[in-house]
Amino acid sequence: MPTRTTIRTMLTAGRVPIASGRTREVVERVRADRKRLRQVVECLWDEEPAVAMRAADALEKLTRQNPRNPDPTVPPLVAALEREWKAPLIGLLAEVTQNKLRWCLAAMIPRMELTLAECERVAGILQSYLDDPSSIVKTCALQGLADLARQDASLAPEVIDLLRIHSRSGTPAMRARGRMLLKQIASTPTKRIFGPFWGESRIGML
Repeated sequence: MPTRTTIRTMLTAGRVPIASGRTREVVERVRADRKRLRQVVECLWDEEPAVAMRAADALEKLTRQNPRNPDPTVPPLVAALEREWKAPLIGLLAEVTQNKLRWCLAAMIPRMELTLAECERVAGILQSYLDDPSSIVKTCALQGLADLARQDASLAPEVIDLLRIHSRSGTPAMRARGRMLLKQIASTPTKRIFGPFWGESRIGML
């Protein structure tokens, strides 16, 4: 009788730890059967670093939304993470040191609907990521901070200052991302969405 292929087995495949292996297949499998989402999340704590990295990569892809071609499966997947895994994922964000886990979590967690206290905690962690040696980690932290400020407008002044600083003095990737995010802010109808200066104390995700 053939052995059933598990999500972890699929995430183990790959010649070197940083290779994506069968991550894309895992993404498609979870989209087809959302009950498998738990198996992917549990792999974030796997003792094998390559498995944890690929699990983070898969989750980042599963929660990513393309504004030009929205994926109707994304909101339910994000909601499922919020219901069961939000607190553990925030805890992992604070503890993890591996680069790929850091940048995937930095991108993914701000896509969830967070409380004001959670926004503040995550923002503090992401600000610490700005000291990470990895340019990708720092760039994803900037993006995550901008996404958090869309949920908690009280973060906006500090986030805008950080974007301005790093759009001038950061790595090339940080400068490009910072300029892009500042341009998005400038082109947003502030009174309708953010209030006078990303104004009211709590706003919804864009």
